[in-house]
Amino acid sequence: MVSVKEEERASTVIAIDGGRNSQYAVKWAVDHLLQKNSSCVLIHVRTKALHPNDADDVPKDGRPPNKDELHQFFLPFRGFCARKGIEAKELVLHGIDVSNALTGYVIKNSISDIVVGDSQWKALIRIFRNADVPTSLAKSLPKSCTLHVISKGKVQNIRPTWHPQNVNVGRTKSVRDLVTILRNPPLVQTPKVTPDTPDLESIHSNARAPLHEIKAAIVATPHMSDEDIDLPALSMENSTSKSSSNKSSPYHSDDESGQLGPQFTDMSHSPSKSPISLEKEIRKLKLELKRTTEQYNMACREAVLARQRAMELEKNGQEKERGLEKARLAEEVALALVEVERQKTKAANDSAEMTKRLVEMENQNRKQAELNDVHQKEERKDATTCDKISYKRYDIKEIEVATHYFDKDLKIGEGGYGPVFKGVLDHTVVAIKALRPDITSQGEKQFKQEVDVLSSIRHPNMVLLLGACPEFGCLVYEYMENGSLEDRLFQKDNTPPIPWKSRFKIASQVATGLLFLHQRKPEPVVHRDLKPGNILLDRNYNSKISDVGLARLVPPSVGNQKTQYRMTTAAGTLCYIDPEYQQTGLLGVKSDIYSLGVLLLQILTGKPPMGLSHSVDIAIHRDEFPLMLDPSVTDWPVEEALSCAKLALKCCELRKRDRPDLGTVILPEMNRLRDLGRAIDADG
Repeated sequence: MVSVKEEERASTVIAIDGGRNSQYAVKWAVDHLLQKNSSCVLIHVRTKALHPNDADDVPKDGRPPNKDELHQFFLPFRGFCARKGIEAKELVLHGIDVSNALTGYVIKNSISDIVVGDSQWKALIRIFRNADVPTSLAKSLPKSCTLHVISKGKVQNIRPTWHPQNVNVGRTKSVRDLVTILRNPPLVQTPKVTPDTPDLESIHSNARAPLHEIKAAIVATPHMSDEDIDLPALSMENSTSKSSSNKSSPYHSDDESGQLGPQFTDMSHSPSKSPISLEKEIRKLKLELKRTTEQYNMACREAVLARQRAMELEKNGQEKERGLEKARLAEEVALALVEVERQKTKAANDSAEMTKRLVEMENQNRKQAELNDVHQKEERKDATTCDKISYKRYDIKEIEVATHYFDKDLKIGEGGYGPVFKGVLDHTVVAIKALRPDITSQGEKQFKQEVDVLSSIRHPNMVLLLGACPEFGCLVYEYMENGSLEDRLFQKDNTPPIPWKSRFKIASQVATGLLFLHQRKPEPVVHRDLKPGNILLDRNYNSKISDVGLARLVPPSVGNQKTQYRMTTAAGTLCYIDPEYQQTGLLGVKSDIYSLGVLLLQILTGKPPMGLSHSVDIAIHRDEFPLMLDPSVTDWPVEEALSCAKLALKCCELRKRDRPDLGTVILPEMNRLRDLGRAIDADG
């Protein structure tokens, strides 16, 4: 597990499973999405039901993988990311549905990019009309996250269709509060009287708020309309306030009949009344006028008193304001002094930090200069060595004629170095490996390394280098009729399956050739890229190791298991690289033992290398190992094959010290299995 700081959370998630598209997804993300020293999260979703007692123990944010899950899903990708300088956090999520589990993790952790492999069963999914994982993710992921669907190295970027609904809660709440205030008006306080206050009537007129202005303000508010406001209720409240204000006017009557003053003004239009009734009305009006006059006089007295209190408060406020101004000035002076001290401290810290950085830069420049000198010396040494090595040099014209100018019909293979063509040189059928035009200086180093190793050794189980064209990076090998072991295991071009006797013979010969490299004098050779694609077969299934362009000459002390050689960058092929070598950069002869273990398992099963050791281990524990053997061979000796498989699993141990020795343990067992096949042939 890689620790990720809280403030530097990874924003890229890669969903993986046991399929080949997961390899494409990881490789595409590393090459196109991630940068060196960045981080990502490798997630595998477990959809199997948990035991009820274990369900509560599973964290909602996922858990680290156990040993089985590490072997089956994460181990090959961990080393691949580490080799690219990328920190990978490994996580296992539990859920009924894969897309829902991934969506929940993306939303909770604000993930910006998620990379998934395309479904391998898309045709069946379409038949049953079920949505695959990429389709479900495209519908459920938030808009802030980009979905990258990888299918056989090709990418499809998808912007999810999910849109959150934004609601302006604050604005809606404020308008509702306004409506509530209008429907339940607060009590009007007595306005503040100042020396400029003219009279009581102006105070009352200024305290009023016209209803049409309030309505206009509400309608002008976004997302509100006339239908959103209970206008009849507002109108009723306004009319109520008007009627309440009219009660205090001189024309309002307090008698039991409830008639108002203006009705009395229109008495000339009403039927004639008796003198007694008219006198009674006049007395009522006089009494009302007296009350109104008393209220007006009281309001005037209150206005005068309020004006006096306002003047006193203003005077006291000016004195307090002067005191506050002095205190404010003193505080500003103190703050200015503190700021000056802070700036001085910051300047001192910046100066110290700058000095520290200068020292670090000088140290880095010195180390870089030393590394450049070492590299230049190595390059000069390689060039000198390559010039001293004796091999037949071919002209590029001879190479072009032998391959019919690199005719595509004569192409028999393709590797990381370049294409391989079949040709005829010196009346002999040969295999010619040509350097690709776009190859970098790394390819030139591989060319020099392969010439150095193959031209200085001769062994029956090492491919024979016949010559080279150094100017154009072409290598000439002996021709092997049956091609690579990988093509024959997977029966490319409908070739017949390899018999089990020949498979045991191939395993013995590969172990013999590898031991020869490890015991080379004066410096052992570590192949670093041992795999079925680099094992060539002749017409009788005799095997030879090829493609030693990544091989390294390491100090003799590396032959001791306790001493190892540190490399700055790991090299090899995914699923075959030693995990300990990937993580630590420590290279030793037992780094090839891990690759040999995976190769032996493929010889027995005829299956791809991804998660193969884990699957075989489970089959052995369940007594189902015969089901793992290559079904194209029908007469397997199961007990002998089981013995070979157990030894191969020991070779695939994560730690070098736990792997068996090649010369004393592995090779004797491979020779025993080879002799078993020979004895059966002799008896037959």
